Amino acid sequence: MPVSASTRIVASVFLLLFVRLAFKPTTQVVLAVGERGALVRVANIYLSPDVNSAKLAEIERGRELVILESSRDWVHVEALLGEEKTVSGWILDKGFVRSTNPDGDKILFGEGADAEDEASRRHGRKGADQDALRLYYRVYDFFPASPLAGEALYRAADIRWQVERADVMSRPSARERDPILREGMNEEWMKQVMKKFPGTKWADLAAFHLIENKLCGDWQGSSKCPEKEAEHYEKYAAERPQSPAAAEAIYLAAYRWAALIDIYKTEEQKKKSDESRGRALALTQKTVQQYPQSDWAARAQALMFLVQGNVPTYGNAVE
Repeated sequence: MPVSASTRIVASVFLLLFVRLAFKPTTQVVLAVGERGALVRVANIYLSPDVNSAKLAEIERGRELVILESSRDWVHVEALLGEEKTVSGWILDKGFVRSTNPDGDKILFGEGADAEDEASRRHGRKGADQDALRLYYRVYDFFPASPLAGEALYRAADIRWQVERADVMSRPSARERDPILREGMNEEWMKQVMKKFPGTKWADLAAFHLIENKLCGDWQGSSKCPEKEAEHYEKYAAERPQSPAAAEAIYLAAYRWAALIDIYKTEEQKKKSDESRGRALALTQKTVQQYPQSDWAARAQALMFLVQGNVPTYGNAVE
């Protein structure tokens, strides 16, 4: 059975502690065995505490480090550079946020926000999105009781979701009508947000993301897809009326009922077409009334105008 990275780290920590206790070195070394931390800068990790020694690797922002020992301006760490890759060496004790730092959560969150902003720029720093993801996750990981922990975990999950979504939607399977026929985005972190921070807006937003994995790639003119999708969005809005995404959910349900007006006509189901028109109008009115200051209210107003004027909202809208 392969040994996990965590097991190797624990073994290294206890082996080092045993050696230190057994041989009682004369030079004073301050141990913080097992303490974790992360860098808010890119740093080299060296074979020994000397910038002239061999460079073992480059450590990116937000990577998890486990402290083995510290001495003067140096820290001996085990660096987790990937799921199965770790390296042990020395780094300069600069820009290193420990899990015991009083304001460590704020520092990591701030650096995460800075990296996220950098990633959103057209010519932003390469890899800034992954820097932000790691820095945000470290806030939750190192400081789970912090007031920023819920938002940080959600932001990390959101970045991961968006990166995976871009990949999923670039594949041919993204156009399949049945969502089961395509690989969806990984839901683990979103569900973790919901489990660890229930009743918060971060849990509400995480739950909203999960609907995406239930959406069809292409309706292909069939009523089955928009019917199910409208149900998902209406159910979400009913269960989470205070969610920041509630207005959007109601609008997206209304849009699907509006599309069904014409889809049902092609399926020669006039009664269902008329019912869809009523449901679309009711939901657009609900959006306007309950969330008047949101962009979704304005979009609902425009959709209502089209439905009232019998303007097709799906398919060939040119008459």
